[in-house]
Amino acid sequence: MLTDERLDAIRQLLSENGKVLANDLAAKFGVSDDTVRRDLRELARLGHCRRVYGGALLPAPDTGSLSVRTTDRADQKARLATATAALVRNGQTIFIDASSTNLAIAQALPKDLTLMIVTNAPAIATALSKNPKHTIMVLGGLYDQSKGACLGLQTIREAEQIFADMFILGACGIDTALGVTALDASEAEIKRAMIARSSLLTIAATTDKLSTIAPFKLADAARIDHLVLEAGAADPEPYRRLDVEVHLVTTDGVP
Repeated sequence: MLTDERLDAIRQLLSENGKVLANDLAAKFGVSDDTVRRDLRELARLGHCRRVYGGALLPAPDTGSLSVRTTDRADQKARLATATAALVRNGQTIFIDASSTNLAIAQALPKDLTLMIVTNAPAIATALSKNPKHTIMVLGGLYDQSKGACLGLQTIREAEQIFADMFILGACGIDTALGVTALDASEAEIKRAMIARSSLLTIAATTDKLSTIAPFKLADAARIDHLVLEAGAADPEPYRRLDVEVHLVTTDGVP
């Protein structure tokens, strides 16, 4: 098999499985470990994967600004949002950071619950503002228009003064071995601060985020308390073995 053919085959395996193991590739193609490492290095250089110990993962998707992401996979996000909103209980204090899926979750929160919502995303605060039962706190800081979020030292300091019952986290990449990751360093800092101040960590993940990795680690996968996925998107058992409660949502939005 020629090098280009092997690279195409590895890309196909990554697309199908989200990850590849170097030992498996060497056996499958009948080549040396060094050859596989060179192949993965080339694919990483081209942006098709991120190399990790023992193999490679798909890179976490970067789908652009918040306004663009809001319209991407909208139906899938709406189903995940309905199931995630059902996990929220009356009287809780909830961190919700900036993400298009989290905006859908904010819009799906039950109208009859009395909640304290703390967010660094003005769009999420606006979406919740019409409900008099919701007390909304917007964290300050420098506003990043492309991310739709307030970021920086002021945002982190304000978040560190709050203890939340739950953090609904917008994740860029999730993998059972490598954990929860983010694409941007400044976003990663505020996400870590919110994780540290939250009793429960909840993530609703679209299929393109699973078995992918972004540059900045937020937490181990075992730190997740609730993981909301579409049924068939991934095998839930590796997460359940980490004591993560996995909620699988059908196409009609029912967990």
